[in-house]
Formats: sequence, C-alpha cells, structure tokens
Amino acid sequence: MPFSKIFLGAGTALILASSAAYAETELTVYTSIEAVDLDRYKETFKKAHPDIKINWVRDSTGVMTAKLLAEKDNPQADVVWGVAATSLLLLKSEGMLEPYSPKNVEALDPRFVDGDKPPSWVGMDAYVAALCYNTVEAGKLGLTPPTSWKDLTKPEYKGHVVMPNPNSSGTGFLDVSAWLQTFGEEEAWSFMDALHENIAAYTHSGSKPCKMAASGETVIGVSFEFPGAKAKTSGAPIDIIFPSEGSGWEAEATAIIAGTANLEAAKTLVDWSISKEANEMYNVGYAVVAYPGVAKPIENLPDDVADKMIKNDFEWAANNRARILKEWQKRYDAKSEPKS
Repeated sequence: MPFSKIFLGAGTALILASSAAYAETELTVYTSIEAVDLDRYKETFKKAHPDIKINWVRDSTGVMTAKLLAEKDNPQADVVWGVAATSLLLLKSEGMLEPYSPKNVEALDPRFVDGDKPPSWVGMDAYVAALCYNTVEAGKLGLTPPTSWKDLTKPEYKGHVVMPNPNSSGTGFLDVSAWLQTFGEEEAWSFMDALHENIAAYTHSGSKPCKMAASGETVIGVSFEFPGAKAKTSGAPIDIIFPSEGSGWEAEATAIIAGTANLEAAKTLVDWSISKEANEMYNVGYAVVAYPGVAKPIENLPDDVADKMIKNDFEWAANNRARILKEWQKRYDAKSEPKS
C-alpha cells in the first residue's frame, strides 16, 4: 500500500478519534422552570461545559410528574431540573432517583436538601404563594384588598378569584398542602369549600392567575411571587399580597434519574445547578434561593419574603399527595379550565 494512503488513513483515524473525544454528550432534561428562564440557564451552563448539550422537555409540575411516573419502567429523562421537591420525593419513593451528593452541597440551606445521605434531590430556589391583586379592576367594582387567605371567601369576591388546579400545577398543590398544614384538615377543606364559591376558574398553570390579574381578566390571581414582581415591573396595576396566615412554598429542585446512560454528565449538571453562579441566576426572578447570602432584593417584592414562608413539611405533602389531589378533584374540578 502506498505510503500516502497509509498516512491518509492514519490521519483520518486521528481526526475521528479527536472528534469523538470532543463530541457533545446530550442530556434530556425534564423541567417545569418558567419558559422565559430556560435559554438563559442553558447558555450559561454551556459556557462552562461546552461538551454537554441540554435538550429541554418542559411542562407544568403536575403534568411533568405524571409523565415521569408513566415512564418509570422506561425512563426517557437523564435529569430533572426545576421540578417541585414534593414531586421528586414521590419519584424517590418509587426508586426512580439516583442518590448523589453534589460538590459543595454542604453550603446550601438545609431546607433545600433531601435529608438522606447522599441526597436524592437538591433545591435551587423557592417559589412562594402570593396574591396578585388588580387595583384598577378592584376600584371599578368597589372592592377592598384582601389581607388573609380567609378574606378570599368574602361574598364581595364572588367570581373574581382565579387559582391553579393542584393536579396540574405545583403552585396549586403548594397552596392546598399549605392550607391543610396551617389550618388542619377539617378547617382547610371547609375553607376551600367556601373559596370554591368565589372561584371563576382553576387554571393549569401556576403563573397564569397572576398574568390574568395583571391584564385585568380577573381581580385576584392566587399565584406566586415571581410573575407578580415581573408583571408589576412591566407596569401592570397590581399589588402583590402575602396573606397574614403565612405563605405555602415549594422548592424547585434537581435530581438524576436512576439508570441514566449519561451519569457523569448528569452529575456535572447537578453540580452546576447548586453553584453560587447558578443561584445568582435564580435570584433574577426568585427572592429566596438555596445558597445563603446570595439573594439580593427583587424589584417590587419585600426584602423579607423568606420570613413569610410557612414551616413546610415536604415529606408529609409528598406522602399525602395522591389522597389530597383525589379529594380536591372530587370537590372542585368542575370549575377547571379545559386542558389545551
């Protein structure tokens, strides 16, 4: 064989070997993170780890949780990034998560870390229940702003309240779970019965009620603080109200799906997800993040959002989730919006 052909063959092999060495690892990442943030997170991670490509699969928390459970015997995701901690606890109980202790996990607020060692999930930030109240529409109707959850049952608000369906929305579930923990079972269901009389619709998105309040489609949107701050900053005539009894909250959290063929890349993503740099990015929209000392004030939100959060028992919420959702659906689902 001519030397030139031998040389060409060796060179080609070398190029192919080099290409393989620098080939991207693709991670399928399931998420419920607000769509507006996904590209920002992805691009920042990509700068630090150009050899790993993220392919997002996004839906609301309830839909994503159901999808993951349906795929239990044939997992399609490598990582879950930005799904409610209560959902991840449910996956953990089904043996679907790969325990992993990411680098510097000890630096995080313990409320944002699974109690097992190594942990099965780690948190990113907290979304905190709040009311979005349209002052212009309320003024037209002669309404006064609520100061508590119980105020939402007043006759003056009939037909003027929208909240998320807890079966499809993590925000909806954190509301219902918090009311049950705060008021006790009997009082909480009585409260929800009375609230239901005033509900115009249950949405399938946690941020939608606030967006509806911001646009004047409803007076009161039961939502969480991030879309409220964003809408008010954009000029919407809304006040963001944290009810006096305390606000339910949920941690957006990250976990590795057991059996992933891309374990090392998955670990790299989880390491980055709890880094100080990542937490600074979460703080763009969220007032409470997992890394202490990182959070700076968010425009149009009070500095003490963390103090408004109830003592949340994630384990209880996860263990009782199916029972709670079944009861809620039986009582109130008739007012849910059609699923698109």
